[in-house]
Amino acid sequence: MFAWLKRLNAGAMAVCGAIVLLVVAYVRGRGAGRSAEREDRDDQINRQAHRARQEVKHVQDETARLDDAAIADELKRDWVRGAGPGGR
Repeated sequence: MFAWLKRLNAGAMAVCGAIVLLVVAYVRGRGAGRSAEREDRDDQINRQAHRARQEVKHVQDETARLDDAAIADELKRDWVRGAGPGGR
């Protein structure tokens, strides 16, 4: 009877060890996935910020080349809401 109990105990320990191993692998995988997602999101934010900085520089360079009257004309043309393509 003790041999049977020892075998059952060894089997139960092996099953518990396998379960612990699976849980550890799952938790590590989730952590790695979160880390990768966070890095991807940070890269996306950095790319978006870089494009915004480029656009700001482009607009600043463009307005630096124009005189005041040309800037005023462009603002009137681009920033005032018109009738649009429908023409109401």
